[in-house]
Amino acid sequence: MDEKQEQKFHQLTEEPVGRLISQLAVPCIISMLVTAFYNMADTFFVGMLRSNAATGAVGVVFSMMAVIQAIGFFFGHGSGNFISRELGKHHMEEASNMAATGFFTALFTGLAICILGEIFLTPLATLLGSSPTILPYAKDYLGVILLGAPWMTASLVLNNQLRFQGNAIYGTIGIVSGAVLNIGLDPLLIFTFDMGVAGAAWATIISQFASFCLLLAGCTRGGNLHIQFSRFQLKWSYFKLIIQGGLPSLARQSLASVATICLNHAAMPYGDAAIAAMGVVQRITTFGASAMIGFGQGFQPVCGFNYGAQLYHRVREGFWFCVKVATVFLLAAGAVGFVFAPQLIALFRDDPEVISIGTVALRFQCVTFFFQGWITMSNMMLQTIGRTVPATFIAMARQGVFFIPLVWILSLSPLGLLGIQMSQSVSDLLTLAVAIPTQLYVLRQMARMQPAKV
Repeated sequence: MDEKQEQKFHQLTEEPVGRLISQLAVPCIISMLVTAFYNMADTFFVGMLRSNAATGAVGVVFSMMAVIQAIGFFFGHGSGNFISRELGKHHMEEASNMAATGFFTALFTGLAICILGEIFLTPLATLLGSSPTILPYAKDYLGVILLGAPWMTASLVLNNQLRFQGNAIYGTIGIVSGAVLNIGLDPLLIFTFDMGVAGAAWATIISQFASFCLLLAGCTRGGNLHIQFSRFQLKWSYFKLIIQGGLPSLARQSLASVATICLNHAAMPYGDAAIAAMGVVQRITTFGASAMIGFGQGFQPVCGFNYGAQLYHRVREGFWFCVKVATVFLLAAGAVGFVFAPQLIALFRDDPEVISIGTVALRFQCVTFFFQGWITMSNMMLQTIGRTVPATFIAMARQGVFFIPLVWILSLSPLGLLGIQMSQSVSDLLTLAVAIPTQLYVLRQMARMQPAKV
């Protein structure tokens, strides 16, 4: 282990946990907020076209972008969790092999998504929840977004691998640069070049490609591990480790996509305004939760390194610190969102019907928003220490196990549209009821584990 790697190891295993997590979380928070802003920027500028169908199209395609992101997070978290534990054990060779395997597998998988998606573009857009009026806009937007799938998946892998090595700042530079470019390209392509919805999609994939190039350069300069094709391992043992570490992320992100599709179909009888409103609410809540998730991501390398080094007390201390900070932040964010719900919806679509439907849905979600502090931090810790089964179940619960049945049951009940608007909040309550005893059980187990001699 060279001097740079040795310094990183001592930093992650010896510095005070609260201060360390806070330092590592800053670039992660910025990165997550910027990632969420990619989708919000498109929604904002497309909303200026004064078309509910166009705004609805961005919401519909959001579920496909969630699938692409799910693949990236699957390989990024799957390889990154293993890398952080191996670095904690001083196993550099295995960590380097895993970095290359995760990156190139994600790149090839993104290419496959691009090809298959373009071949079946119309049925795919329909499956995602496009109404007849939304379909033309959705095809324009989706057809371009799919072209960027290879570097979108690979970018997420690079960003997460840098983060799990404790070098999140390099990933943040790449992500932020792409976001700034996206903000400039959106109005230019949508309005100046009169490309409409397709212009928003081109702005997204061009800016994502710029981020990809910067992240790749960041891995060369700032990472402890360098991406080399010669280290790409076509071995089941490596893919098994990726599955174990990344399955919770894949379950969480892919079920979020399925949940969005179900939500679009459930809202379809109530018109394009309902689909547009629920899409806007999703983006607002995603943006609000992004800062909390970024904070938790600052905990993950600390968790992985210290778990690998058998310093279990630091893992537990970090978890409780993150839960407290996240809960307080989400309570404040939920209060702001509840009070200013109409104004927030109007930022993206100034239509009375969209604002009316979106306001009710957003306020329901704000009431239970702080539940995500415990749910997300539990999921992150379980995933990082390799507890695949409980981590995957908690990841699936919020927008899969509970939400998908609820959105159909409540939409078909006498509540109708109100049932759709409140379904996410009910799901959050049920998920919290499962996550609390699951996480407490693992924490008690860890307290009894034999620590390393310090």
